[in-house]
Amino acid sequence: MNELTNVQIIEQNGKPAFAVLPWDTYEAILPALKARQGIPQQVLELSFNRDISIIAAWREYLGLSQSAVAAAAGMKQPSLARIEKGEGKPRRSTLERLATAMNLTVEQLCLDD
Repeated sequence: MNELTNVQIIEQNGKPAFAVLPWDTYEAILPALKARQGIPQQVLELSFNRDISIIAAWREYLGLSQSAVAAAAGMKQPSLARIEKGEGKPRRSTLERLATAMNLTVEQLCLDD
């Protein structure tokens, strides 16, 4: 059965304006939606022009402090600072926690991979 059969369409002026879908359906398609978002030009420019990591560029672009991101990712701020400086390659699990903390995908944090 198609997951999208339980979608409510709300019309305005006789045209579809909104689609309301069950929460679990939304959660199921969210990873695919995030994967299509890519990386904004401003993030790339921050990384290139200031010679900072893509993780630091995303954090600054989102207006987040190192402390806030580190806490949300379950790590200490000095650990995040080392990752942002490029001191060692973070594990996939660390990237996943950082991505979740910034509401991103791991792919959006990895330019080299």
